[in-house]
Amino acid sequence: MIKLLIADDEPLVQVGIKSMLNWADFGIEVCGTAMNGQAALDMIREYSPELVITDIKMPLMNGLELARICREEMGSIPLFIILTSYEEFPLIKEALSYQVVDYLIKLELDEKHLSESIHRALKRLEELQASNAYRQAAGRPMLQSYHDKFFMRILHNLFESREQFEIQARDLRLDFSDGCYLASHGEIHSDIARQMDLAKQMNLYSSSLQIIREILGKHLSCQIISLDKLHFAVIYRFPTPAQMNPGAIRSAWENTCSMVHNYFNVWLSVGIGSMVDDPMKISASYQEARQAFNLAGRQTPILFFSRTGGDSCRNAFNIAVFKNDLTQAFEEFDTDVLQNTLTEIADLFLSYPQRFLQALDGTCNILYLALSLLPDGEETLQEIFAAYSDGYRSLYKQEDVVQVVQWLNTLRDGLCRVLKNKRKTYKDHVISSVQKYINSHLEDRLTLNEVAAVFGLSPNYLSALFKKNCGIGFSEYITQKKIAFAKTLLLEEGLKVYEVADRLGFESAFYFSKVFKKVEGMSPRDFIQARNSE
Repeated sequence: MIKLLIADDEPLVQVGIKSMLNWADFGIEVCGTAMNGQAALDMIREYSPELVITDIKMPLMNGLELARICREEMGSIPLFIILTSYEEFPLIKEALSYQVVDYLIKLELDEKHLSESIHRALKRLEELQASNAYRQAAGRPMLQSYHDKFFMRILHNLFESREQFEIQARDLRLDFSDGCYLASHGEIHSDIARQMDLAKQMNLYSSSLQIIREILGKHLSCQIISLDKLHFAVIYRFPTPAQMNPGAIRSAWENTCSMVHNYFNVWLSVGIGSMVDDPMKISASYQEARQAFNLAGRQTPILFFSRTGGDSCRNAFNIAVFKNDLTQAFEEFDTDVLQNTLTEIADLFLSYPQRFLQALDGTCNILYLALSLLPDGEETLQEIFAAYSDGYRSLYKQEDVVQVVQWLNTLRDGLCRVLKNKRKTYKDHVISSVQKYINSHLEDRLTLNEVAAVFGLSPNYLSALFKKNCGIGFSEYITQKKIAFAKTLLLEEGLKVYEVADRLGFESAFYFSKVFKKVEGMSPRDFIQARNSE
């Protein structure tokens, strides 16, 4: 059960929230209530709830201070829902900087509003848990956010096959059963950011993105992907094509743009692609969204793709043409392929010096891939562009194709240097993560293709890497680990042979016994008798 803590200095509000919903229907239990912020903090430290509903103003410590301390101490979980009144509404701006998942006006609080807020919180919690699980040692590769990498592959059509897409979606517990999808590409603009120090700039952009998530998510079912500190992508989903309403999408964005401007004095530009009926086609909609985005501006910040937009609408660069080479370079740390591919792209840009927007768009997408697909992508890019006043974001200052290519060459040379220095460390890290994944999934029917798909690697590459670094074949390693676990189940848990075979994913007890004998030199029954007689 998911644990919920309620913090409010009014007992009637506590009772009202506890009784307003049947919390068990949501898979939630109320683990406690607190009358002030300090008591709430103590209980959060003790019970580790996933969700907290707190009043914005309380004795000893207010809800904002409580959220701030929890975010600093505990990271993204627990998620906070803030209770506020109309006169406290300006404080919501500060609350959003602590990434609260929602806010509720006390006078408007009813079963419907609370239920909707809880559904949003549970959706956000599921996303965070999937992403965080990827970083933990209990079975996900500890490279970059598995969640983010998955969506980058969708946006750029980088999946090798539908099977790989479906395996990763299942592993992340993501549902793609809707009948309609489309994508957006957007940017956060600020007229005052350059006057701020870097820390304040980052807070401005991250807070702006947070409110975009919150406001847009209240209107539409969507997934927002941060590409870098300024740019983001959005994937929308609708149960059927008939339910996809362009007017509703525009209205949602107009509301979001207005709210973001009111809170943070920034403005947005957004391009929106066409509808597709298959998640594997989302990249086509995103390609269109980037084309529309190139025509958006302050006067027309929200622009849908139009096939009659003229030549200026063909300024997006389709990176999928180079997807095999780029995927190999980033996932296998192949600096030769990286050098050749980025040089080929740079030469292509120089062949069309009049197509500045296309060169800039293509280079931006290579930047987004590097940030998302490389281990420690943000730190690596900052290191490469340390001599630039704006770091890697200096790309957006380039004014012609030659300057963009110079920036791309700096990226190419820096990536090749970093990857060469860290190649062995990265490969060891991949092997370690694969082993941890196998060890935590011994009860599944693990195959080379499936594990490779989980990690976004080609089966041949994973097989060769595993053999070279472990001195044992991939399948042999799995077999040894399963049999070692089977011995524990047979001796310590007293399971029968057929029960162990079924639990560990063997197709039959006969086949399990055959594999067991090959590894141990005796059948499972002989093994049990030998150990019992000792």
